[in-house]
Amino acid sequence: MSHFLQLALLLSLILLTAKAAGYVSVRFGQPSVLGELLVGILLGPSLLNIMGFSFVAHELSEVVQLFGELGVLLLMFLAGLEFQLDEMRENMRVAALAGTMGVVAPVLLGWGIGLLFGMTQPASIFLGLALGATSVSISAQTLMELKVLRTRVGLSLLGAAVFDDILIILLLSVFLAFTSGGASGGLEILLIVVRMTLFVGFSFLFGMRVLPWIIRQVNRLQISQGLLVATLITMLVYSVAAEYFGGLAAITGAFMAGLMLARTPEKDRIESGMHVLAYGLFVPVFFVNIGLSIDLRGFPTQALLFTAVVVLAAILGKWLGAGWGAKMGGLSRRESVQLGAGMISRGEVGLIAASIGMTNNLVGANEFSAIVVMVLITTLVTPPILRALFGREADREKEMPTEAEQGWASSAAPSKVEAVELELSS
Repeated sequence: MSHFLQLALLLSLILLTAKAAGYVSVRFGQPSVLGELLVGILLGPSLLNIMGFSFVAHELSEVVQLFGELGVLLLMFLAGLEFQLDEMRENMRVAALAGTMGVVAPVLLGWGIGLLFGMTQPASIFLGLALGATSVSISAQTLMELKVLRTRVGLSLLGAAVFDDILIILLLSVFLAFTSGGASGGLEILLIVVRMTLFVGFSFLFGMRVLPWIIRQVNRLQISQGLLVATLITMLVYSVAAEYFGGLAAITGAFMAGLMLARTPEKDRIESGMHVLAYGLFVPVFFVNIGLSIDLRGFPTQALLFTAVVVLAAILGKWLGAGWGAKMGGLSRRESVQLGAGMISRGEVGLIAASIGMTNNLVGANEFSAIVVMVLITTLVTPPILRALFGREADREKEMPTEAEQGWASSAAPSKVEAVELELSS
């Protein structure tokens, strides 16, 4: 069987099981993303290990991973489309405080736990940094399903994730610069800050001054799906520029691309096309691939206590830290608890942090396994926690009539919330 046919069969299996698991999860009152994450673990090396089947070539695992990375870019782009710059400015104080405290609290906890369990000073600091990372893509998908992404909590959560991303990258860069023993550590840190600042400034300037004109011109051309293609190019270029030039995560660039395109009159058409592309192929592969990358069978049982403490610190540190920051920013107690819960998930960002620790010999096998299990558990518990905290608001939203029920002929273009509802229901 050729590699192409193997990939076609593999993607068919992943998509079928992802959608089936998502349906079962919804039937049990949970977000579909929880089912997709769980089925990924079942298909992965922890149980069935489909990537190890005789008919699957080894290099196809990298292809599936790349599909998943495109999925998370699309997911964060769509989250950016839900934003408006005015709303972002209104929630800036909450986002900054929640994002900052959501890093400081788990970093300090992880540092202390490492020293308590006899780890070296550099290894303990790195453990704290691994606990400080977050991946809001899981939470963004869950809030989209619950139709509460555009609430004050949802908007503040996305902003806090951006601050979290910037702060943790700065701290990790500073840490690696000093541990490497380079004499130019201070200069490297300054260059990182300059790169981030220039990228963010240029991205906003280009997105507000030039990008709307480009989109208008493309929309006038007689090109098949020209608007969708231009949107994809914009998202990918922003993602590459964020990581390569700005020193930020690619998902931050994708989010910024969505934020910029949300200002254009073509926003609704862009959202419709990108939803089909994202949820029809790439996003389900992303969630399943998280499980495919985790092997629980190799977990060292002697590190069980250490792992349990790390997981507990990861959940409470991020939840209480980000929640406290949100409360200081002006959110109510309930809203602060909701926002803090949305920051718990580590997802693919946590796995990247773990791999950095292994590459630089900062953590051993036991510590690496503990971080991987922490990533898995925090990713799995986030959707049901959010479902429980937002359940009342989500149920009220479901009781409201949608534009589809009122008649498309007499309505304007679908709103942000309803567009997400229609896509997820299909």
